[in-house]
Order: sequence, then C-alpha cells, then structure tokens
Amino acid sequence: MSKEIITAVVYTLLDEIIGPKPFLWDPIDLSDDICMSVGIKSVTMLSTDQGAVPQSLVIYPFPMLNLKGVTKYIERPDETKRGGVALSSLTLLFGESDDSIFYKYLGYLESAFNDSAQNIIELENNQVESDEIYAEIIKLKKKVSEILNDLFNKEKQKSELKAFPEDTKLRRKKYGYHFKIVVCGDPGVGKTSTILRFTDNAFMRTYIPTLGVSVSEKNINLDNILINLILWDIAGQSKFELMRRHFYQGSEGVILIFDLTNPKSFESIPNWYNDVFKNIGRTQKKLIGFILGNKEDLLNERKVPINDAAKIAEELNLEYIETSALTGKNVEESFYKLAKTLLHSKK
Repeated sequence: MSKEIITAVVYTLLDEIIGPKPFLWDPIDLSDDICMSVGIKSVTMLSTDQGAVPQSLVIYPFPMLNLKGVTKYIERPDETKRGGVALSSLTLLFGESDDSIFYKYLGYLESAFNDSAQNIIELENNQVESDEIYAEIIKLKKKVSEILNDLFNKEKQKSELKAFPEDTKLRRKKYGYHFKIVVCGDPGVGKTSTILRFTDNAFMRTYIPTLGVSVSEKNINLDNILINLILWDIAGQSKFELMRRHFYQGSEGVILIFDLTNPKSFESIPNWYNDVFKNIGRTQKKLIGFILGNKEDLLNERKVPINDAAKIAEELNLEYIETSALTGKNVEESFYKLAKTLLHSKK
C-alpha cells in the first residue's frame, strides 16, 4: 500500500459523570467533531449491549465523516470509580474506501491492540505524564500500519507468483455447487479469524458489519467437482439477535464455534444451534455441520474438557473438531470436510 491507511487515532476516557472525554489524539489538529463522534459512538456501544464491555475489536461506521473506526475497549481497576473500574477506548480511524482491508485482516490486529491496551493500563496506574500515553498510541498507529502493509505485500507477492491458479481455473468453468454456510458463536471465540485462515487470498465478496454479518467466499475443487463456498460470519453480540435471524435463511451448512478457554462460550452452543435451526427458513430434521473448539493452541488456559464437547456434539448430531485459527490446525480440513458432507447430501 502506497498511501497512509490510518487517518487518525483517538484515546477516549469514559467519564462516569460527563460521558465521553477525548483525551489524546493524532494528528493534533484533528477536529473536535471527529473526536467527540468517536467518544459518543463508544458510549453508545456500551449502552446498547447491556453494558457489556466488548473484549474483541469493534468496527464502527461514521457515515457523516466518510470514516470508519476500529476500537479496543480498555478496563482498568480503579477503586475511585463507580464499580471499581475505569473505562477508556482506543480508536484508529480510516477511510470508508479502505474498510475491506481492515475487515479482512482484523484478526491479525488483535495482538497489537491488546499490547497497547496493557501498556496504557500500566501507564495510567503509574500516573505518568500524558506524553508517555501519547507515545504509546502513536506506537500503536505505526504498528498497525506495519502489519497491514506487510500482509498486503505478502498477499500481492503470492498473487504474482501463483496468479491464483486455483481460482482462475475454477472461474473458467461452471460451478457444480454453491453452498451457503453460516458461522456462529459468541463474541471473541475466533469466528472471523477462523474464516480468514481458510479464505486467505480468496475473494472477500461482501462486508455488512453494521448489520451484523460479513460474507466471504472460497472456490475449491473437491473430487473433481467445482464448489463455491459462501461463508456468512454472523456477529455474536446480542444487539444483532433479531437481525441475524434473517441471515440464516437458505443455509446448507452450519459451523458453531466456541473458545476452549471460555466455558461460557461453550455453554452457548446449544442456544446457537436452536437459533439457527428455528430460523433457517425451510423444513428439515437436522442441521448439517460441525462444532469447532477453537484456540486449541492455548493448552495451559484450556477450560473445556474434550469429553464434554464431544457429548454436546453427539446430542446435537454434529461432529466435533478442535482447531486453532492462530496455527491453522484443522481449520482447512474442517471446511473441506463440511463441503464433502454437503456434497454427499446433495447426491
């Protein structure tokens, strides 16, 4: 990428009395309107999701500004605050025309934001001068730019070397089948990262994050049959509950994902199953799909036993597979296996 993709960065304190309070920003001549829009949007998100603080990155639209923002919420213990917690947000702003880059690579940015959030917590606890916190947000801005440029350049190199031979051949022929697959699970379990691991370098077709869904696709050759997999990444936040039911309709397959380090996300799997089943839009006796236990690489943090996961999968008549979006373990195999199952059901 030849241009600077990040428009601005804003660090906002969420004051329990006056509300959003933009504290630091770059560039320093950023308008008050933009700073306050970032703060207000942050508070609105917290109030519309039953006060829950999102643990993963959140993307917001600012249509009046022709901008979008990716935000990391920060919770810091502070006994002087109500509830013993001080809240703040860290937002990177970018142009609407560049949103596909952020949606595609969002999973790769988590660690950079998490590191900066932790550093800011330590700086705030030590009551340092604002200059040190400002240096940290500039560091985040630079780091995210480096990550995006690196990923973009690597993808460009791969496309030049391979010329995407798989997709080129498939597009010359008529697809044998198109399968719509919905990917569901609680926020933060790794749905988007799992899809991106599978579809890396594939065509990202549609992005509708403000409506609670993003759609991507990948073309594969299975047993000499050309298949187009259309993957619907369904947002897990409760505020999208009513809207996402429309996205289930017409689905041939389902992938339910939970976090092996988060028992609550595992307990939600039957609820996700029932939500899809009753809203899928046609009469059928069962769903075709898998349950994925993600973050298998976090061995020391695991809290969901394999026997418990296998049991719930058996009860729902779905196969259980453990995956890691970080390392790629069993991710591609899962999607290919589901495609094969769906192909068999059609035959």
